Amino acid sequence: MTEAGIVTKKQPDPLKVLRIFRGSDAPSLDEAGHMEYVDDDPVILDGAAKLGEAGIGEGAVLKCLFSGFGFSLHYVWFKPAYPLPLHSHNSDCLYYIISGDIRMGTEEMNAGDGFFLPAETPYTYTVGEDGVELLEFRTQEDFDIQFKGKTEAYWEKMLEKLRTEQPKWKEALPPSREYRNV
Repeated sequence: MTEAGIVTKKQPDPLKVLRIFRGSDAPSLDEAGHMEYVDDDPVILDGAAKLGEAGIGEGAVLKCLFSGFGFSLHYVWFKPAYPLPLHSHNSDCLYYIISGDIRMGTEEMNAGDGFFLPAETPYTYTVGEDGVELLEFRTQEDFDIQFKGKTEAYWEKMLEKLRTEQPKWKEALPPSREYRNV
């Protein structure tokens, strides 16, 4: 405050200024480079590779809307009945459903609902027939993803679901109109 009786004003952090971000300018999560795959189990690596080769990426849009000051915001659109593998992340995350619906265990969640997951908590959910759009608020800019399916049978089941649901994705549109330009 004072130095030899002189009042000084604290200078603001030059990096912490108003920042505007636009969904239409957001890079994909892969382009942003904030999520690292950390699996080393051969069964998981093989299962995830098979899903990738079969086109699981066609069923999701993942965008990094904002990353800075130790947190991040991501937009996710999973197309109808997307097969989301059981996984965890090394950061806390708050999820908010923009549109569509999911089922997590016995809980049905729709637009306006959400959930919080502490870091390292394994989870999955069933994406509804219209798909789901979510916002993910994370307590880190960089985080990991670690899959939990430890058996070949688990990954074969995921692959079967992918093949069943994939034809629906070609014509799918996001459930909300507001986020179609994201």
